[in-house]
Amino acid sequence: MMEKREKESVGGAVVASPAALVGSRDDNEMDASMRTAEILLRLVLMALCLSALIVMVKNSQSNTDFGSLSYSDLGAFRYLVHANGICAGYSLLSAVIVAIPRPSISRAWTFFFLDQILTYLILAAGAASTEVLYLAYEGDVSITWSAACGSFGRFCHRATASVIITFVVVVCYGVLSLLSSYRLFSNFDPPVGYTTKGIEDTVVHG
Repeated sequence: MMEKREKESVGGAVVASPAALVGSRDDNEMDASMRTAEILLRLVLMALCLSALIVMVKNSQSNTDFGSLSYSDLGAFRYLVHANGICAGYSLLSAVIVAIPRPSISRAWTFFFLDQILTYLILAAGAASTEVLYLAYEGDVSITWSAACGSFGRFCHRATASVIITFVVVVCYGVLSLLSSYRLFSNFDPPVGYTTKGIEDTVVHG
């Protein structure tokens, strides 16, 4: 009877079985496909971040009655620009690093933490800008904040477009965080199953 083993001993030498070779080839192909998908996703993120940044930076409007309004007049929009700039630079740099096939556990941990941090950074920027946009469209009587979009409609529309792109970035970063989490934790073996019978017996006899 032939036993199924990943490695066989032939003349004192250990030789990989055909099944092991096929499995290794499949793993390499899956890893290459995942790396390609990750690189493309990071490049797409760079393009989206730059788009949101450019739309917001060029956003200004003058009004004969109320003067001019620019993104730099609002702290939340400045934060949005800075956050998108940081994410764009990180996305490009990380795509270049991922393209170099030198996997290591330290690199996996680094990407895991940085992807998480950047996800929350861009999420906070989008949330803060959404609050400002809401006040610009609706106003707030309790703090005598009047709606500004009636007078600066073009400014509000461009700011809305930038915020929408930013939330698309948030979704993509969420996917990227899941991917980096998978790449990290796939390096570890699953926890060994255990039985609680011994614990139950100890409790009963105790």
